[in-house]
Amino acid sequence: MDIDLVDQDFYWRNGAPYDQLAWLRANAPVYAHPGDAERDWPGFWAVTKHADVVQVSRRSDLFSSSRKLALFNEMPEDQMALQRMMMLNQDPPDHTRRRSLVNRGFTPRMMGTLEQHIRDICHELVDEAKGRGSVDFVRDIAAPLPLYVICELLGAPVEDRDKIFNWSNQMIGAEDPDYAADPDEGTNAAAEVYAYANTLAAERRAQPRQDIVTKLIMPDAAGETLTEEEFDLFVLLLVVAGNETTRNAASGGMLAFFENPEQWRRLVADRTLARTAADEIVRWVAPVNLFRRTATTDTTIGEQEIKADDKVVIFYSSANRDEDVFADPGTFDIGRDPNPHIGFGGGGAHFCLGNHLAKLELRVLFEVLAERLPGLEQTGPARRLRSNFINGIKDLPVSVA
Repeated sequence: MDIDLVDQDFYWRNGAPYDQLAWLRANAPVYAHPGDAERDWPGFWAVTKHADVVQVSRRSDLFSSSRKLALFNEMPEDQMALQRMMMLNQDPPDHTRRRSLVNRGFTPRMMGTLEQHIRDICHELVDEAKGRGSVDFVRDIAAPLPLYVICELLGAPVEDRDKIFNWSNQMIGAEDPDYAADPDEGTNAAAEVYAYANTLAAERRAQPRQDIVTKLIMPDAAGETLTEEEFDLFVLLLVVAGNETTRNAASGGMLAFFENPEQWRRLVADRTLARTAADEIVRWVAPVNLFRRTATTDTTIGEQEIKADDKVVIFYSSANRDEDVFADPGTFDIGRDPNPHIGFGGGGAHFCLGNHLAKLELRVLFEVLAERLPGLEQTGPARRLRSNFINGIKDLPVSVA
């Protein structure tokens, strides 16, 4: 079988290359994937089995997020130096310090206080959609929900959500012609996010509030606080991770329901299934397709020898359909329980900080949709994002009449 797990045009047309990934799990679970000089990336080890992805995720000492960063593409050293200030691109102990500071704003208890607010947002979005009859599920329902919640977390005006939406698209969609016609747009969007974060921080220092910004810029019990650059990069990560993952999980989940209408009928008949459906949606969609690590020493993954400084890429889209872990993994089953997916990461230092919030948003959204819009119908083709990093959907036209 021809293997190319990073062809963005394939993802654009088809979604993740599940046939290739299934073949690799069975035949070469740690695969020496060839590089491509024209696309400016070296060969790498493609890790496709659930157990191996978990191993790599949990051993930051062996597989670094910092040496060459956590994103797939290569980057010059001067750019990597700045990126290493972001939690995504750190290893313990630096990551441990940053995570402990940021955790203050993301406790499960604090996330739980948002449930009614999220429910109100979902009902408001449905009201607006019903008033129009035909809408785009992504732009009118899936995207606004996490944007409203981000504004709530940051204490930012709700009217800023369109700016945040556009910044996120420009940073994530750099390879998609709909979002980034100019290669500099992503960089410019990041600079605008930094400036926005600085403004928020200055406002909270002058007038503290009960929001995450205030918590993060104030010293903790030990007197520790985030530096200005650390705070700016946290906001950047929140704008992208807090928006893109939930948006694309919701959009991909709705598409899965359209493609599996019997599962939609199950949810409409029993909305308590929304709790397990949220996890199944994350497993099925795998909103983040891959992350990169760099081996710190000679080691092994499974039976494969890995050399120090080798590029290692873990594929969540594959691990979440591993036949050794999931019964009938190619079936979308909203009652699947237990569901040991790793759509929020395989554990370890980089397990998703916002996983409680993401599942809460998905659960409440699909509860409300099943209650208010049981006859929701797809009216046109879904258009995917041109990206091998995010399993994203740009458009999903629906009728709510």
